[in-house]
Amino acid sequence: MWLKVKRNILLNPGPATTTDSVKRALVAPDICPREKEFCEVVREIRNNLVKIAHGDDSYTCVLFAGSGTSVMDAAINSVTPPAKKIAIINNGAYGERMVKIAQAYNLDYVEIKYEFGAKINPSQVAEILKKDKDIACLAMVHHETTTGLLNPVKEIGKIVKENNCVFIVDTISSFAGIPIDIKDWQIDFMMSTSNKCIQGMAGVAFIICKKSELEKLKDYPRRSFYLNLYDQYLYFEKTGQSQFTPPVQILYALKQAIKEYFAEGGENRYQRYTENWKVLRQGLLDLGFKLFHEPEDESHILLTVYEPELPGYNFEAMHDYLYARGFTIYPGKIGNKNTFRLANMGEINTKDIKKFLKALASYLKSIQR
Repeated sequence: MWLKVKRNILLNPGPATTTDSVKRALVAPDICPREKEFCEVVREIRNNLVKIAHGDDSYTCVLFAGSGTSVMDAAINSVTPPAKKIAIINNGAYGERMVKIAQAYNLDYVEIKYEFGAKINPSQVAEILKKDKDIACLAMVHHETTTGLLNPVKEIGKIVKENNCVFIVDTISSFAGIPIDIKDWQIDFMMSTSNKCIQGMAGVAFIICKKSELEKLKDYPRRSFYLNLYDQYLYFEKTGQSQFTPPVQILYALKQAIKEYFAEGGENRYQRYTENWKVLRQGLLDLGFKLFHEPEDESHILLTVYEPELPGYNFEAMHDYLYARGFTIYPGKIGNKNTFRLANMGEINTKDIKKFLKALASYLKSIQR
């Protein structure tokens, strides 16, 4: 008999609220990850992640033990060719993180920089790639969770390919939550993780790769021992195993989360998230909050909210008030602007959002007495 687990509503942008069945999947018999039985679990996970991205046999999935940042690191250090440049679009904290990774490896990079939350100018990107033929690849973020902005990946992908560059995309917070077509969007390397919209547990990250581009990496310099993408891929292909010890129980949970994704259906999950977003957005406006983006620019899975100018308001106090009632919220990440963020991804629904809004209204009332 299973013990009942307290259900928290996580409105932070990952890890997300999970089902009890995903939690229970963590409790599996101990097994050496080198056994054929576990290799079959890994093979199934890798194949299904490619399917979720709408890839075919020309794509493969490479798993790493780590957070989303681990695969950002692996992609950037592995895919950038020697004596060539990587262009990085930076309009948020995660684009900025990719720049920092390039700097850490002393890569030659071109930063296409915007203010946090600013929209990308495709014409500017095209002009930069056209002028600088030393740029071999371009990296960008799909859903910039700094603000909840959805970037135009498909449009940029067309520009990238017109300039014969490799396209690297961070879909860490959008994969399995927003419809993505890796082939149609011309993505060569697509990064994500197990603990956001796929609704699994934290500890596994992955890159879905176009095989023809992946094979080109075999002669590139090894800039990292643990996070070399080609070496990890080759080991999977030869043995069915990860080079290094994987998080076994987390992979069992991911297998269950993928099963539940297919049961719900990708479009249905996106619609559920969209309904959550609509209720949350309108509820915040009704309570007098101001929002950072216009609705047409938002991802439908995260909102950035300006902090209210109210006597007695304090973010930490609001966080603690809501946390005590089962709701987790997250601080903002936009320089000196006073904001906080609310994500509506994970195993939550509009009833949960309405309960949250009621608790938030109660907090506002408590400081205005």
